[in-house]
Amino acid sequence: MAVVGAAVHEPSARDALRAIQEADRLGVPEVWLTTGAAADALVVFAAAAVTTGTIRLGTAIVPTFPRHPLVVAQQAADLAQLAPGRFTLGLGPSHGGSVEGRYGLSYHRPLEQLREFVSVVKGALTGEQLDFEGRRFTVHGRLAHPGDVPVMISALREGSFQLAGEVADGAITWVCPAPYLRRVALPALERGAAMQSRPVPPLVAHAFLCLTSDRATVREAASRGMAGYPRLPNYVAMFEAAGFPEARQGAWSDPMLDAVLVWGAEQQAAEAVHRFLDTSGAQRLILSILSPPREDREDATRRALQWVAAL
Repeated sequence: MAVVGAAVHEPSARDALRAIQEADRLGVPEVWLTTGAAADALVVFAAAAVTTGTIRLGTAIVPTFPRHPLVVAQQAADLAQLAPGRFTLGLGPSHGGSVEGRYGLSYHRPLEQLREFVSVVKGALTGEQLDFEGRRFTVHGRLAHPGDVPVMISALREGSFQLAGEVADGAITWVCPAPYLRRVALPALERGAAMQSRPVPPLVAHAFLCLTSDRATVREAASRGMAGYPRLPNYVAMFEAAGFPEARQGAWSDPMLDAVLVWGAEQQAAEAVHRFLDTSGAQRLILSILSPPREDREDATRRALQWVAAL
């Protein structure tokens, strides 16, 4: 059976930690954090690891360009000690605009950079001496305390899904329509795995969640919480490949929203989750919580987490 978890998008580290603790108390199986302009996921998870009991913790994703892979491997190993068997490291190159604009770094051949980054991290996590010399990284060293950590990568286009099949422990998608995942992602994962004669790693899908049956409210919530995606080149290209050429306009169309947003009353939303999983073929689903605009944010988040736990 597929596992359904939640992504919380809180404005501060303290708020994110509080939401994770609440999710753990309610019985949500896993929670995911992004790392961007808001709180750093690895820092928040270090606090969550020692203040939660059973909930699994995953990064979706830690951007690779502004970080060194040996440092990230050390952080992942430390988290594995604090939360044994409960931490998954998701890595990805992020987007050219943020990498070049925020950090002033060149966004050059991102899949090549990601391939080497994953090789270093996975090699270091074994605890063996690492002597890696690639085109992007040269690393000599070892971790004093290795960790058993699944290493997944972000994937939007065919090439990144194939790379996940070759080198990673799973592919983490973000706002990809379910039919696109079935038609593009799964075959690419299988091809990549076959190239390395390894089992096909799991596919982790993602959708947004808004528990309201009022479509106008859903659109308003989406305009606040999802507005940026159709303006990012990587997502525009993915939506075009998924059959939504209107993505070039830089705004959400109703069909695009319907493809990646779970909404409705609780039973209606539950049926939508099952349809998404059946269509996509994903083994896990991350639901990003969108609060209806006229509801208290904390109350809406708690209600959504209760609903996810009940699934």
